Formats: sequence, C-alpha cells, structure tokens
Amino acid sequence: MAEQRIAKLERNTKETQISIELNLDGTGVSEIDTGIPFFDHMLTLLAKHGLLDLRLKARGDIDVDYHHLVEDTGIVLGQCLKDALGKKLGIRRYGFFLLPMDESLARVAIDLSNRQAFVYKVDFEFSMVRDFNIVLIKEFFQAFANEAACNLHINLEYGEEPHHITEAIFKGFARALDMATSVDPRMCDLLPSTKGTLTS
Repeated sequence: MAEQRIAKLERNTKETQISIELNLDGTGVSEIDTGIPFFDHMLTLLAKHGLLDLRLKARGDIDVDYHHLVEDTGIVLGQCLKDALGKKLGIRRYGFFLLPMDESLARVAIDLSNRQAFVYKVDFEFSMVRDFNIVLIKEFFQAFANEAACNLHINLEYGEEPHHITEAIFKGFARALDMATSVDPRMCDLLPSTKGTLTS
C-alpha cells in the first residue's frame, strides 16, 4: 500500500495563528477560513484544481493589513508540502501549466528540487479586488517557494482584470503543482534525479 502523503502543521506568532492539514492525494475537497474572502476563494481554487484536500484556518492582524496573514499562510503551506512529499521518491518533480482565464493568460512552472528560486513576472494596471491588493500574491508565492524549497516561475503573459489575473495564476499553479507531485509508476520509487540525490 502506498504511503499516505499527508501533513499537518500549526504556526503561531504574535501576528498570525495558522493551522493546515494537507493531503496531496486528495480529490480537491477544501475547508478554508482566513477571514479574507478573496484569499479564501483563491485557496479554494488551488485545492480544487490541484486535487489537494486542504483544511486551512488562519487568524491574524488583518485589521492592520493583510500582508502578515497572506505571507505566513504561504510559509505554512510550503512547509506542509515539503513534509507531505517526504523523500520525493517516484514523483515527476517538474510541473508546467499555461492557463487562460477570460482575457488573462498565466504561465507557471515548478521544480521540486530542494533548491529555492522564485521568479515572478506579473505586470498589471489595476491591483485591487475590493479591499484586497493582488500585489500580496507575490508575497504568498515567495514564502511558499522559500519553505517548499522549490523553483517556482510565474509569468503573466497578458491580462487586465485583477480578479482574472489572480485566478489564472492560482489555477495554473494548482495544475503545475499537481503534475510535479504526481507519482510516475515507471519510476518505481526512484528519486527523480540523475545525481541520485536532491540537494537539501
């Protein structure tokens, strides 16, 4: 029987309190509550399109700003992913997706290499979705890449409406992540590296 790829983590600071349960081999079931409706929506899309089962509850100083909660959620989610992947035996390691959302098109590529790198080329004219500034999405993915120790590249090919831009990015990330974390039966529990190791 295959090992379950599940992780649970809590992180409490003076600014935020976050708990996450992540199942990489889920069906997209989610229970998300951050107190930020637009961010909840994006995380729900991440679970659905990445086929992750995700339970996430976060509280923080959102009366001051959304920055701490969004960034810290990225930190904990990245740590959970790393824990759930374990030794990474048999995974495809690389994932890529080009995702359209109405007038927007996002390109996302990921390498679960144990080497951190983050490239974010996203330009837009308008950044607000109600009271949420989508500039914060960069902080979320930077924190995720740092903690998951992955190469993550996110490019907005084009787009205008900030909701559509953000949705294209999250859905594209979800699909790329699902591809990278999926197990290739031809690998027979081998490590996906010609070096015989993934640098830690």
